[in-house]
Amino acid sequence: MSLSIAGSARTAGVAVTLSWGWKRAFVALASGAASSLAMEPFNAWPLLFVTFPVATWLIDGSAGRLRGVPAAALAGWLFGFGYFVPGLYWIGNAFLVDAQTFAWLIPFAVLGLPAYLALFTALGFALARFIWTTDASRILALAAALTISEWLRGHVLTGFPWNAFGYALTEPLALAQTASLIGLWGLTFIGVAIFASPAVLIDGGSRGRRPWLVPVTALMLLLAMSIYGSVRLSRHPTEFADNVKLRIMQPNLAQDARFNYSAKAAVMQKYLALSDRATGPHSTGVSGATILIWPESAFPFFLTREADAMAEIADLLPKGTILMTGSVRAPDPSPNGRITRAFNSIYVIGDDGGILSIYDKLHLVPFGEFLPFQGLMEKLGFVQLTKVQGGFIPGKSRRTIELPNAPSVLPLICYEAIFPDGMQTRGGRPGWIVNLTNDGWFGISTGPHQHLQQARLRAIEQGLPLVRAANTGISVVTDPVGRIVARLDLGVESVLDSRLPVNMTPTPYARAGDIPAAIMVTMALVLVIRRRRGH
Repeated sequence: MSLSIAGSARTAGVAVTLSWGWKRAFVALASGAASSLAMEPFNAWPLLFVTFPVATWLIDGSAGRLRGVPAAALAGWLFGFGYFVPGLYWIGNAFLVDAQTFAWLIPFAVLGLPAYLALFTALGFALARFIWTTDASRILALAAALTISEWLRGHVLTGFPWNAFGYALTEPLALAQTASLIGLWGLTFIGVAIFASPAVLIDGGSRGRRPWLVPVTALMLLLAMSIYGSVRLSRHPTEFADNVKLRIMQPNLAQDARFNYSAKAAVMQKYLALSDRATGPHSTGVSGATILIWPESAFPFFLTREADAMAEIADLLPKGTILMTGSVRAPDPSPNGRITRAFNSIYVIGDDGGILSIYDKLHLVPFGEFLPFQGLMEKLGFVQLTKVQGGFIPGKSRRTIELPNAPSVLPLICYEAIFPDGMQTRGGRPGWIVNLTNDGWFGISTGPHQHLQQARLRAIEQGLPLVRAANTGISVVTDPVGRIVARLDLGVESVLDSRLPVNMTPTPYARAGDIPAAIMVTMALVLVIRRRRGH
């Protein structure tokens, strides 16, 4: 059997390595597209045992000046473009919310963003080729190079680490537990190395080589991760905080209503009625909750400037219950009274209608909440999707929020939850993470599933429970090892009642951050360069 597998791999590897022209381009595009199925909601990560060896063979077959670096970069761009187009197609839905204004931009978003992101994959392939070897150590060259390029993708121009390759190792949940040790970028390095390992089966068994040892070692590492994760899950059963009862309201509100001031009364009545809805024969509605949570940017108006809305919230909240809600927040009024810019914020509101705390979103979405070179692009007639003139104002710092009669909380708005290095806060360690989001922009698509996958990994990395409230898809409560203890699915209008899981001691990743991943990448680069110089 092993000889048969090795023979098949050798045949495929030689064919890919020797391919050129349109055949090579098709192989790169197709393998990248197939790789996108490793992400939510498909989680078909075993496919990467095929597609990442193909990536390795494409680099093997790169030839030309500068040791084949340009050819490798082109193959990497095609692989990345193939990966990002099906993985991010759902972004086009956001341009249909106001189709009259934005529909013409759909091709630029659905194809242009992947074309840009694929530049980082091209960089990874090019860097790998630059330090390439002819033995099994080239697998480490690819893993290190792609980890570097993926890290850059998560940071350059505010960053967009969506569907980083490491997310392939987050399902089943036992595999994801390794993130508590090494984080997303460590998972990316290990994942690429594991999935690319079958590529060495084409190396042959002459001169004492045993190429099958590399994929066998990779499988043993995968097994070790599974065992570690299973033990960690068994040793950390879900525990709950005393006297903290959550109620999450998922309104499934049509996206256009969120920008229509005339819908103010209907929106408020929907929120108030839904928040107090009974969920079962023993449910007492909102009176059974101590923390009521509404999603991101919940209102088509400035909440605190509408006295009647604030009064209705005060009437809704029982004694001792607080509301955490997203809302657009106006800055201090200008001398002429005009509001030209705003914050995307979270309010904590007490049962008397008073504002207990405010958090302003730090990491804004390019083209959604602001435009690069905002003034120039507005003069040219461009506007971001939210149509806030001048763009949203970023917050000043990330901090925990102190809550009455509940553990302090780390607030994250929408896609702030996709950044693993965005968890550092002023103040002490929080008791939980709250992620208010509005995935209604993306419709019934794969996007909300991927967004949840990434937010959930933040909980595992930090050892903190995650409470996620979405306008639609997908509201959840997870414990600090990522178990989902309560959930509302995509496209559902309902409320979700849950107790609050307690946190655990800081994980190694929470203490050390990306240092372990950096050490792994550095050691791999040193080994590869030494092997290269030794030939």
